[in-house]
Amino acid sequence: MNATEIPRYAGPATFARLPRTDQVTRTDVAVVGVPFDSGVSYRPGARFGPAHIRASSRLLRAYHPRLDVQPFAVQQVADAGDIAVNPFDINDAITTIERASDELRDGGTKLVTLGGDHTIAVPLLRSLHRDHGPIAVLHFDAHLDTWDTYFGAAFTHGTPFRRASEEGLLDPEHCLHVGIRGPLYAPSDLRDDRALGFQLIGSDDFQIEGLATVIERVRARLGEAPVYVSVDIDVLDPAHAPGTGTPEAGGMTSRELLHCLRSLVGINVVGADIVEVAPAYDHAEITGIAAAHVAYELISVMASNS
Repeated sequence: MNATEIPRYAGPATFARLPRTDQVTRTDVAVVGVPFDSGVSYRPGARFGPAHIRASSRLLRAYHPRLDVQPFAVQQVADAGDIAVNPFDINDAITTIERASDELRDGGTKLVTLGGDHTIAVPLLRSLHRDHGPIAVLHFDAHLDTWDTYFGAAFTHGTPFRRASEEGLLDPEHCLHVGIRGPLYAPSDLRDDRALGFQLIGSDDFQIEGLATVIERVRARLGEAPVYVSVDIDVLDPAHAPGTGTPEAGGMTSRELLHCLRSLVGINVVGADIVEVAPAYDHAEITGIAAAHVAYELISVMASNS
């Protein structure tokens, strides 16, 4: 939509003011919201994340100069709205998300999913696994999200990648955490994580090794595997993303994260999510803007790879 004809604040409430999926004849990339946060363990509010990210995406523009690509011109990108999930039954919500993903991806459409909490990664990976086999997860987060249970619950925002590994959805030779930091419950957390097939690049490594070296490590680990990029916005330092449920000091900058994402050109990215945006704790749209740009980078990478 031309911002010189219709002011950004007056346009449709879709991501980047894009058309809806019911307004186009095909969709190469669908942006879909999952307003679900029943799996959180601390601050709630990520159910309002999809709407907040969409509102924060109004300033996005059509040309990506660093990648020299027009991501909305070389592929049809459309907003698929939100998946209506049960807020009282996690298992029912997971089933709904998985079925909706299957339907939206029918015909080869790629999904960029706006969460919601990190629980939603499990059904999205189940759906992708049916088409691609074992998936390499590139996981940007302050936290491992490979714990076993919380209060006896198997499906929470802190357990998705343990469940995905147990279900055989992941490629243990190519999975990677990036941005991990902060205290853990015990040394066994790291041992258990390695046993599930994850390698780890900590937040400190960006300062110790440098951004270029980190990017080399990321690309080497992913190789030619089908890759699912999962971005918990709390991978960013609270200075760059205050609006999230479990903030940790010492995180990545927005610039570091966006540069890492655009370095995925040439990597077989088959889907992505941006989760844990909780607007009640945001101010001046700092977190929403960061999340909108994360989505834009991922869509631009998909365009460059098409």
